[in-house]
Amino acid sequence: MNVIKPILAASVLALAWTMPAAAQDQDVVMAANTTGTPDERAAAMLAQMTPAEKLILLKGYFGSPFGGFPGSTAAPYVPPEEVRLGSAGYVPGIPRLGIPPQWETDAGIGVASQQEAVDKKARTALPSGLATAATWDPALAYAGGAMIGSEARATGFNVMLAGSVNLMREPRNGRNFEYAGEDPLLAGSMVGPFIAGVQSNEIISTIKHYALNDQETARNTGNFELEESAFRMSDLLAFQIAIEQGHPGSVMCAYNLVGGIHACENPWLLTKVLRTDWNWPGYVMTDWGAAHSTAPSVRAGLDQESGYGLQRDDWFGAEKLQAALDSGEIDNGMIDTMAGRILRSMFAHGLIDNPVEAASPIPFEANRAVSQADAQAAIVLLKNEDNLLPLTGAKRIAVIGGHADKGVISGGGSSQVYPDGVNAVPGIAPTTWPGPVVFNPSAPLQGLQDQLPGATFAYSSGDDPDEAAQLAAEADIAIVFGTQWASESIDVPLTLGEGQDALVATVAKANPNTVVVLETAGPVMMPWADKVKGIVEAWFPGRMGGAAIASVLTGTVNPSGHLPATFPRSLDQLPHPEEPHPGTTTYDEGVLVGYKWYDAKGFEPLFPFGYGLSYTSFAYSDLTVRPMGDGIVATVRITNTGDRAGADVAQLYLSGPEWPELRRLGGFAKVTLEPGQSTVVGIKVDPRLLSVWDTGAESSEGPGWLRRDGDYTVSVGYSSRDMADTAYISLPARHLPPEWKP
Repeated sequence: MNVIKPILAASVLALAWTMPAAAQDQDVVMAANTTGTPDERAAAMLAQMTPAEKLILLKGYFGSPFGGFPGSTAAPYVPPEEVRLGSAGYVPGIPRLGIPPQWETDAGIGVASQQEAVDKKARTALPSGLATAATWDPALAYAGGAMIGSEARATGFNVMLAGSVNLMREPRNGRNFEYAGEDPLLAGSMVGPFIAGVQSNEIISTIKHYALNDQETARNTGNFELEESAFRMSDLLAFQIAIEQGHPGSVMCAYNLVGGIHACENPWLLTKVLRTDWNWPGYVMTDWGAAHSTAPSVRAGLDQESGYGLQRDDWFGAEKLQAALDSGEIDNGMIDTMAGRILRSMFAHGLIDNPVEAASPIPFEANRAVSQADAQAAIVLLKNEDNLLPLTGAKRIAVIGGHADKGVISGGGSSQVYPDGVNAVPGIAPTTWPGPVVFNPSAPLQGLQDQLPGATFAYSSGDDPDEAAQLAAEADIAIVFGTQWASESIDVPLTLGEGQDALVATVAKANPNTVVVLETAGPVMMPWADKVKGIVEAWFPGRMGGAAIASVLTGTVNPSGHLPATFPRSLDQLPHPEEPHPGTTTYDEGVLVGYKWYDAKGFEPLFPFGYGLSYTSFAYSDLTVRPMGDGIVATVRITNTGDRAGADVAQLYLSGPEWPELRRLGGFAKVTLEPGQSTVVGIKVDPRLLSVWDTGAESSEGPGWLRRDGDYTVSVGYSSRDMADTAYISLPARHLPPEWKP
């Protein structure tokens, strides 16, 4: 503690980084005074840097004191004084050149404080990434990214480890709540604008975790195999779309192995795909502790090792890099390339021209409104038998379980945001990593009481199912809240757990008018689904989740969320029903991720991808389709045929000749309409979604996107299983090179 205290003082009192006055007198090119493109400015800086200064940019430190892994003989780690204590990390700056440090914060849901932090930062939590994907609204994703990016800047951070886009190949993955579902177009189209929103604050956002980081079990040693064509058309396409739309300054490579090679030293991923095929100009950083070598990683395309302190191998420490240079395993040109990529992103995204300053006030009320709008649009109405919802006529309401009297659950691990510096339900295990389990202080019960002042409420914790049943029997409607906690570093079963399924069944038996509200990381199985009249999926709904849930249940807000992932009926419907395991997993389902797998196998899921009900109704008509550029455009009329205003998502699905999947999402549009109102929307289709990836076997033009000559089916639907209108178009063969962009 004698060492940590002065470090904490330094981090609190000296948030602003200033260039030493002496540096102004040196005969060098100051970073802020360089001119030209980001590439030209980076080159000018490189020309002024010593070899030792270049190496400084290539190594990042963990942002908290750390005692070492169990059994470690390493001395306790104390971060450099310039670290924002409790943050994700820090890369030193070069004061004499006016190059600021990189102050890094987790993560994609808000400004997170790490478990070891002395002081948990009170910041605004967005709903989970999967919840934001369920809005199918890129504008909301951008607004959420802009909000948390503004809080990062106000807290003194200029790099945010946001932008998670791994596809949901394994629905038990403990980090699925950070990601954006199972479809590459939806995931990329939601995460890209989110990244752009973060970076609108003149800070860098990453995109992560590149690639196939699809389970947490044995995440450092697991190896994942996927044939190239399927890889390009699924997981990599999600990254590609998000990178094109968001322009992240950095890519974070993953812990796991891909094709037998660690992702952070995989030349096919880091150089062939990312730099050669996609022409992406930024820098690659490791996940914390994901480096495994020096020279092989450099040659593969890694630029920066992150998280020294969590691990002590120090692969990109100055001594090891210099040794690799001295031995000839790498050369100075490689070092210049690595440092140049980092500098280019710092110039391109404003870190140098508009450096972060001392902590500034945060408009929490306005930011909570952003979080609540996201949560409200994310909530998916899955079942509403007899139009039991909204709760307009209920007078006696029983609220049961889920700590609904205190708050709403959030996901754990490095993305954990601490709301108002407090935990509404403290003490739930685990209380240390990967916990603690944290509830945001927005109670659904309080929200319902505020919005239904004429109703009477009774609450039961649900710990005693018989007591809960008695309470339900005396009410007009019973609302059971079911929660599922998930976190980085663990995988989770597709169940609510802790007797919650039995609680729902008991309550439903006592009161036929039972509604279940789920706060889950992702899909869960529901053995009680046919015994209740209402099911609402609220995900991890963020700082204002309780108020958002109440708004949807009462009808103040019409539900408009649609599932970004399929809900299975049973484990045997999954491509890999066995538990996540160490070793090698071969994704022999290929491109058939999520709904595409269910379609191919003829399985009937519990709830399909894209599904979501409303308190009103919508009709689609007049679907037309025509060529546009390299792709096509579809137009469709959407009409609100009900008696309430509401938003709807028109989903465009495609089928093509000799495709491996029955249909794929080709585009979508979300519109808000008054009762009886009608509008026509145009939905452009990316030509890659009309194509297959050809490794060179079919086309004489070499590898790339190949659209086969033939007839294509274009349908507009309410979900992947419910088509409303269909059109057809014949298209000639077309080849697009790997570097093609919209």
